[in-house]
Amino acid sequence: MDVCMRCGTPRKGLELLCKRCGGPFKKVVDFPYDKQVRKNFPYIKRWVTLGELNTPVVSHGNLYFKLDSLNPTGSYKDRGAVTLISFLAEKGINEISEDSSGNAGASIAAYGAAAGMRVKIYVPERSAGIKVEQIEAYGAKVIKVKGTRNDVADAAMKDGAFYASHVLNPEFRDGIRTLSYEIASLRDVKNVFIPISAGTLLLGVYEGFMHLLNSGIVSEVPKLIGVQTKQVSPVCSKLKGINYTPPTQVTSIADALVSTSPVLLEEMVQVLRNYGDCVIVDEDEIKRAWEELAKMGILAEYSSAVSYAGYKKVIPEEKSVIHISGNGLKNLFPA
Repeated sequence: MDVCMRCGTPRKGLELLCKRCGGPFKKVVDFPYDKQVRKNFPYIKRWVTLGELNTPVVSHGNLYFKLDSLNPTGSYKDRGAVTLISFLAEKGINEISEDSSGNAGASIAAYGAAAGMRVKIYVPERSAGIKVEQIEAYGAKVIKVKGTRNDVADAAMKDGAFYASHVLNPEFRDGIRTLSYEIASLRDVKNVFIPISAGTLLLGVYEGFMHLLNSGIVSEVPKLIGVQTKQVSPVCSKLKGINYTPPTQVTSIADALVSTSPVLLEEMVQVLRNYGDCVIVDEDEIKRAWEELAKMGILAEYSSAVSYAGYKKVIPEEKSVIHISGNGLKNLFPA
């Protein structure tokens, strides 16, 4: 069952926004946790898998790096894409559109290809680089759109194919629950540092830990610490009462974190207010964190190094997990 995150209205079909209040939907997880991970997604009978999940962990004392950068397409987005695409394939959908010039676009393109779907990915006009080439490599059609990021989303939505938005489709967010299950297996984790932008990662991790808590698998939800860049910090700013004016163009080295006005802003702030905190890092802090990670043998995207940069500003004594969300190879070979 799916319900609106803001007013509780049930979802009747595959609509993406609540007709009553305009809010996004979420999956209701009202069943006990099952150790057979796939059984925690009862609405999917056949998985279109590329070998995702169960990513490695590298430990340094009480600090654990969760390498979601080693998922099939090089990012954590595969957790959401495998769930969404598997769900849509069961519904008989064979043509989809999505808007993303980055990891989400690559992941949707890959899993869409594996499912035999026709995939169109809408990107900003100036998009270039390895991520766009990766999207095209999977056979997806890349369509460049003039204007703002919202213009790109509008074009994808009006395409005529099913709009496989990774932000609005609740199945994508729901797939991120698997990350919480894997982190919880490390035992006694007190802090989880994650980069935040559109909200799929934070909200998915939160739902996963709540599932474990309600099932009696964990006794508490670890502190979820979202990290944002100085340029793109609407969540941290709202949480802490800081005035935030988004830039006309995001130029941060963390180029995967671009949601200056996220649809899921209120939901993210509420989660962090109740279960965590938010940290803002600048460009120099991101670069230093990236360099330190590389010297440990961990090649991360700059957008992933953001989570480690946030950790370095807090440095808690308790057991902490740093989420490495994307592979650094995507930064090394620009077009």
